[in-house]
Amino acid sequence: MSDERPWEPPVAGDEIGHLLGALDRQRMTFWWKAEGLDADGLSTRVGASSLTLGGLLKHLSGVEVTAGTWRMDGSSPGSPWTDVDWEAQPDWDFLSAAEETPDQLYDRYVEAVATTRARQRAYIEQHGLDHIIEWGKQWGVDMSLRRMLFDILEEYARHTGHADLLREAVDGRAGEDPPDDWAPPASWV
Repeated sequence: MSDERPWEPPVAGDEIGHLLGALDRQRMTFWWKAEGLDADGLSTRVGASSLTLGGLLKHLSGVEVTAGTWRMDGSSPGSPWTDVDWEAQPDWDFLSAAEETPDQLYDRYVEAVATTRARQRAYIEQHGLDHIIEWGKQWGVDMSLRRMLFDILEEYARHTGHADLLREAVDGRAGEDPPDDWAPPASWV
């Protein structure tokens, strides 16, 4: 990451640096799109879509937590993620976000990203990107850590696009990059 703009991936780096840098760019861009809103801002919808920034915050918190636990090494993501009947409530994370305060949504997301970033970096250092993780085993597939990280990058790219439209509808914040004087949460850098 660049010291001046921590959301920028390396210009010249190895595969791990580029992959994690691209993922961090998506995380930080998403955060910039979602941060600092009140409950009304977090519940704003656009058109017929039921998506909200609050729902995206909670959903991506779950993506982070499960990517750093059961998908990677089989460990439990803990509550509330293990308390939900996902078959009966597949959109629980998106819908239940309306029951939480902005502070709860923001704090969970910041903590989930910080914890998962640290766990993934340690796991890569120990095992490498080619290591077969737990996630694919439920389908009888050998899935590498590299594949999971690319899946998360894709998930973020899609939802950061959603966040871009939602935030612009809330207060006009638009653009690809945060301003130069912006900083992500300290626990991420």
